[in-house]
Amino acid sequence: MIDQVNIFLVGIGLAASVGLRIFLPILIVSIFAYTGNLTLSTYFTWLGYLPVLILLVIISLIEIIAYYVAWLDNFLDAIEHPISIIAGILITGAVITDFNPYLKWLMALLIGGGVAGTINAATGMIRLKTSAETGGSKNFIVSTVEVVIAVILSLLSILQPFIAGLITALAIIYFSFIIRKKFLSPAKE
Repeated sequence: MIDQVNIFLVGIGLAASVGLRIFLPILIVSIFAYTGNLTLSTYFTWLGYLPVLILLVIISLIEIIAYYVAWLDNFLDAIEHPISIIAGILITGAVITDFNPYLKWLMALLIGGGVAGTINAATGMIRLKTSAETGGSKNFIVSTVEVVIAVILSLLSILQPFIAGLITALAIIYFSFIIRKKFLSPAKE
């Protein structure tokens, strides 16, 4: 039972990481799968193949660099939001093994997609606010913080799933309040 909870927490932490950067957490999963330190679901073992690992390195570098271009980062936030939800679902499903398939994909859909989408929406709002206040000149700080957190949270998700799950839960609560305040609060006059 403890192993199933840990596997579930790995999926949640990775989904949160995907909400920050889509390809970087998938690259980390690929590295761990390639080295034999992470078992993936049957249909996702291809993530552990060397050509996929090399491709993910290239895509991750392109994504990281693109977020350092002030106007491009806001554009990427807009188009990557649905992609991050899908990636959150898939990465959660990829690492959850030995579960009933229906339950696994239901959890991946609701929790993996929800966590990735919430994190992505909140960080997109933070970037928009930074862009509005600084004309984009400080967006590189937001991008750097996101990359660092995505790497740390991805590694923690695999190596210390309970800690990653706790961090993710706190982040979801915090970001949910930010989103609620921004979109559901009465307008100020």
